[in-house]
Amino acid sequence: MQFPTPELVSSPRLLLITDQLPAPADFLLHRFLHLHLKQTKTTKCFVLAVSESLERWKSIASKANINVAQNECFQSIDVFDHHPSSTEGNTNDISLKGIYDLLSVKLSDSRVDGQIPLVILDDITSLEWLGCSLLDLSRFARALRSLCAKMDVALVVRHHIVTPPEPDALLQHLLQLCTYHIEVRPLASGRSGAVSGEICVHLGPSMKDTKEHLISRTSALQYRLTESSAVFFEKGTSTGVL
Repeated sequence: MQFPTPELVSSPRLLLITDQLPAPADFLLHRFLHLHLKQTKTTKCFVLAVSESLERWKSIASKANINVAQNECFQSIDVFDHHPSSTEGNTNDISLKGIYDLLSVKLSDSRVDGQIPLVILDDITSLEWLGCSLLDLSRFARALRSLCAKMDVALVVRHHIVTPPEPDALLQHLLQLCTYHIEVRPLASGRSGAVSGEICVHLGPSMKDTKEHLISRTSALQYRLTESSAVFFEKGTSTGVL
């Protein structure tokens, strides 16, 4: 069983991934990248790196037989390289506008008709923890969504849920923007050796009523993490294939 399906990132949409401390969704971000790079030889993927270092992207990709260091389709943008000029030297001051402007230029330069590039923001929550205001992050997320829609780009954003089940203010804003909400969560009974967690897919308000790609909580897709990826299987079973 495969997740995500190729069709999930084959059109310009915002996919919001949420996770929790007992069930981090790092593996899913890497799967989106690997799926994209294996499907296309020319379409770009831009990673806005907050919590995942370039070396980690390279290391995980190598386990999937992908050499991102030599893949011209892969580009990583370290958000910590962009600081407002007035606060240079303060690593907690991040220029969201600078990141947006750079991404806009890169998307414009690499635009090819009929192809859907991919942008991954690996951790928007940490930007808030590092001092970016809720208002700035809300505007940034909206601007990214508009830019990607205009440029025919698929956008994946990961948000950490710290206090389930109550959504924080940033999550409430992101839920209003997303096309699909991919929920990665721990088992209610706790993690076991056979099952690491489960995945649900909910419809966002920007998507017309459809059952395509949806996975309810009652029929959640379960997974088990491996050294290089994850194994997925139907709820209630403990075996599966990649």
